[in-house]
Amino acid sequence: MAGTIPEPETSGQHQDHMTIAGIGAVTGYGWGRETLWEGLLSGKPAARLFPGYGPERDRNGWVARVPEGGDPELPNSRYIRAVMGAAREAVADAIERGWRRGRTVGLLHAIVLGNVYEWRDFYTVDGGTRRNRDYLRLLPSTPVAMVMSEFGFHGPAMNVTAACSSSNVALITAQMWLRQGIADDVLVIATDLSAIPEMVQPFVAVGAAVDDTDPLDACRPFQEGSRGFGFGEASVAFVMSREVDRPYAAVLGGGMTNDGYHVISVDPSHEQIFACVKRALASADVRPEEVAYLNTHGSGTAQCDAAETALLAQLFDDRPQVVAIKPLAGHCQAASAGVELVAAALGYERDLLVSAPIVAPAHPRLLDGVRRGVDGITVKTALGMGGHNSAVVLGPVG
Repeated sequence: MAGTIPEPETSGQHQDHMTIAGIGAVTGYGWGRETLWEGLLSGKPAARLFPGYGPERDRNGWVARVPEGGDPELPNSRYIRAVMGAAREAVADAIERGWRRGRTVGLLHAIVLGNVYEWRDFYTVDGGTRRNRDYLRLLPSTPVAMVMSEFGFHGPAMNVTAACSSSNVALITAQMWLRQGIADDVLVIATDLSAIPEMVQPFVAVGAAVDDTDPLDACRPFQEGSRGFGFGEASVAFVMSREVDRPYAAVLGGGMTNDGYHVISVDPSHEQIFACVKRALASADVRPEEVAYLNTHGSGTAQCDAAETALLAQLFDDRPQVVAIKPLAGHCQAASAGVELVAAALGYERDLLVSAPIVAPAHPRLLDGVRRGVDGITVKTALGMGGHNSAVVLGPVG
C-alpha cells in the first residue's frame, strides 16, 4: 500500500458541500498532478509524434499518449499502472491535506473503452490466448478490484460510462452517493488510454479529430480556423469528501441530460444542453449571473463550439471568462472532463486560471493562456458523443 490510511471516523464538523480532498493525475505530460500542472502552465501541448497513423498507417500522428512509467511492481500494463498511480496519488494527497476517512468509502471509475492497447494485442499479438492472470487484467472489473483491495475500501464500487461526459457523471454520482448516505467518501477515477491508430482514424474520417498537425494549429475552440480535437490519454483521480482540513474546491451541484437526437451529432436546438446547465445551477442554488468561469468542453469542433457559444450568450449573457484546455492536454475521452476539473481545482488553490493560448481571432471572453486571480463559481460542461450532456458546478472553499 502506498501510504497509511487513517482509521475511519464517525464524527467531525461536516462542510455544506462535497469537496475535492485529494487529486492524482497521469496524462500525456507524464506522471503526477504537478507534471500536468507544469505542462498546462507552459502553454505547450502534451502531444508528440508517433508512427503508424493515417488511413494507410504510414505516417506519424500527433497524439498525447501517457508515457511509460508507474510502479514496476504492478503488472506490465500501462493502463493498470495509470489507474493505480492516479488513485495512489489522490489518496496520499487527501491524507496529507487532513482527510478523515469515513467508514464507507466507495469507488466510481469513469471509462469508455478502457484498456484498448492490451485488447488490441490480445487479438493481434496473442492470438486470443493468454494465461488466466494476464487475461484477467483486461476485464473492466480488475482495476476496480485492485484499488478497493489496496486501500481496504468496502463501499459500493462500479464503472461509469457516458462517453466524453463520463468524468462529470462520475462526480455527480459521487455527490448523490454522499447525499443519500450510500457512502461517506468516494474515490472517483477517470481513465482513457485509447489513442491507438485504429481508434483515432475513424474520428479523423468523420471530421471530429485531427492528427496531422500540431494541436495548436488544429484544435482552436472558440477561435477561427479550428478543425477539431487532438487525441489525448489520461487517468485522473479525486477523493471526494466532506471531512478534510484543506480541500481544493467545493462541488456545489451538477446536472445531466441526453439530446435523444443522434449517435454523433449535437441537437442543433441545443435544448437539452441548456436544460442540463440549468439543472446544474438549480441543484447548486446558483444564478447564471453568479458564474465567473465557463470551463468548456471546448473540443474545437464546429458543433460543440456553436452549442457552447450559444450557451454563453443566451444563458450567461457573455459574462463568464471562457476556459478551454483540450488544445494542450488533448481530448482524453472518458477522462477529458476529469483533466479539466483537475486544472480548475488546482487553479482555485493556486489562484491561477489556466487555458490554452489564443492563436487566432477568438471569442472576446476566451482566456488567453494563464491569468492570476480566481475567485468565483465555475461551471464545467462536457458534451459526450450520443448526446450525453453534463455540467458540474464548482466553487472556492472557505
